[in-house]
Amino acid sequence: MLKTITHSQADIGDYLKLGACTAVMAQSLIGLVLTTQPTTQVQIGVGILYNLVKFTAPAFIFGILYTTMRVTLPQSQLTYGHYLRQQWHALFIPTIWWTLIYLVLLPNLQQRQAYHNLFGFLWQFINGNAAPHLWYNTMMLQFIVLMPLFWYLATWCQQSWQRGMSLLLATALFASGWLWFYDQQVFYGPHMQDWYLFDRLFVSFLLYAVLGVLAWQYRHFVNHYLLRIWWAFIGLFGLSFYWTNRELLAFGQPLKLVNAPYYKPSMTIYALAVIGLLTIVALFQIKQRLPITTWVHRFAQFAYKAYLANVFWAQLLWLSFGRALTVQHPWLGLGVCYLLTWLLAFTSAFGLHGLWQKIKTRFATFS
Repeated sequence: MLKTITHSQADIGDYLKLGACTAVMAQSLIGLVLTTQPTTQVQIGVGILYNLVKFTAPAFIFGILYTTMRVTLPQSQLTYGHYLRQQWHALFIPTIWWTLIYLVLLPNLQQRQAYHNLFGFLWQFINGNAAPHLWYNTMMLQFIVLMPLFWYLATWCQQSWQRGMSLLLATALFASGWLWFYDQQVFYGPHMQDWYLFDRLFVSFLLYAVLGVLAWQYRHFVNHYLLRIWWAFIGLFGLSFYWTNRELLAFGQPLKLVNAPYYKPSMTIYALAVIGLLTIVALFQIKQRLPITTWVHRFAQFAYKAYLANVFWAQLLWLSFGRALTVQHPWLGLGVCYLLTWLLAFTSAFGLHGLWQKIKTRFATFS
């Protein structure tokens, strides 16, 4: 059995958040590589790589709900207002600043259509179209606002394991119906263009949020059996990864990343397999009290801010030398840009946080 984890130590959610953030930084770069019109062989390779890292949003949602339940549920005095104030500083303010940076400094990154007036600017600001990756913020922040619902579900499931099983079954049935609906109506369906915002509704990722809640609520049972059936998740990973690649490559050339959405049975199973494997790694390392757990906890605290910044740095790197290098050497260019993007994204996340702390200290001294 795992030893008690304090708030200053890593938990499963930290591993999921850091793993998702590290992987997602490759997604936008893969899209840039495809703009260089690479060979068919390179397209197939980056398509497989894209599927490999296509677990990030589900993993992040699972990790956020897991850690939030662990940190907030024991605090009987925590109010919803106090919780929102905490999240306003931790999540909403960085989102506002980075969205402004993308809209003002890099307006060419806008999705769908660019703004031409104040209304268009505000619409792009809130709908997640200010940059390729900001759709995720629109979706994730919905879970933050709706957190009392998940507090209630966690407390309700605490009464008996039968309630937890009922919730899991109901959520799985809902997720299955949602995948069928999306496939029929949105993904190459009659509403592919006008219902594109459906992919950033919280219900699209509700399954992973509920699993995060249940994983914490029944952690003693879940942790014990996950470590015993680790081999099953490896098998599930391999089969689902093959499935996703077969589906994507069946669309032919040129490779289009829109053909690999999250909202397919294959992608859902793959995301669950990766979540399971990352959870197993986390459980093993936490149980062994390895030094890496401290590093994971520290970096996971800045994962969201690094995620917000990563496309900014990727664009600067791409425009300065990345595109030229990638045209000549696709894999070298992708690898160098990815490594530098990761380093710059986390450096800016840590650096801006440290700068803000110094500013607050100065203001407190003057007051």
